[in-house]
Amino acid sequence: MTKQDKIDFTIETLDKLYPTIPIPLDHKDPYTLLIAVLLSAQSTDVRVNQITPLLFAQADNPFDMVKLTVEEIREIIRPVGLSPMKSKGIHGLSEILIEKYDGEVPKEIELLEELPAVGHKTASVVVSQAFGIPAFPVDTHIHRLMYRWGFSNGKNVVQTERDAKRLFPEEIWNKLHLQIIWYGREYSPARGWDMEKDIITKTIGRKTVLNEYYKNKKSRN
Repeated sequence: MTKQDKIDFTIETLDKLYPTIPIPLDHKDPYTLLIAVLLSAQSTDVRVNQITPLLFAQADNPFDMVKLTVEEIREIIRPVGLSPMKSKGIHGLSEILIEKYDGEVPKEIELLEELPAVGHKTASVVVSQAFGIPAFPVDTHIHRLMYRWGFSNGKNVVQTERDAKRLFPEEIWNKLHLQIIWYGREYSPARGWDMEKDIITKTIGRKTVLNEYYKNKKSRN
């Protein structure tokens, strides 16, 4: 299989498995998505989706959010973890959105990255899912699978994003990054990985990854 064959196989398989893609984080507009993505850092989407309704019942826009104190926000979001940093970030970015952008979320990655507690991945998710602008946010699942599939060297997420954008057509980035995340969770997890179910890695996976998997499997049996 050539590199292009492997890319085509990956896209076709993911399209078959995920013709429609559920959005992982519940939200209703760019602002609520931005807050949900910020909260999801080092937490799970399930946990975030349990907490955001409580927060958004109090404040689902920057004007209401700044009426809450940082402590009040922190109390609500405590279960998602890193609440001291995240509550300051939410309050701070809401103030900036009001001051600089009339309470609207900007569409440019660079402007989003200037907001407190908003990194490149968060900004990429927001432009992709809220505004439909092509981006390729790399999370732990994408980073792992791009390495397993031999599409990136696994050095760091910056390199993985660069490789993904180089290899895959821009018009499918927004759909594809979500398909890979769902695939990683369901078929190619970091732990409890069953190669028999992981058709993509089994078919196109990096030789060293496959050898390592079968070697470990042998030693377990």
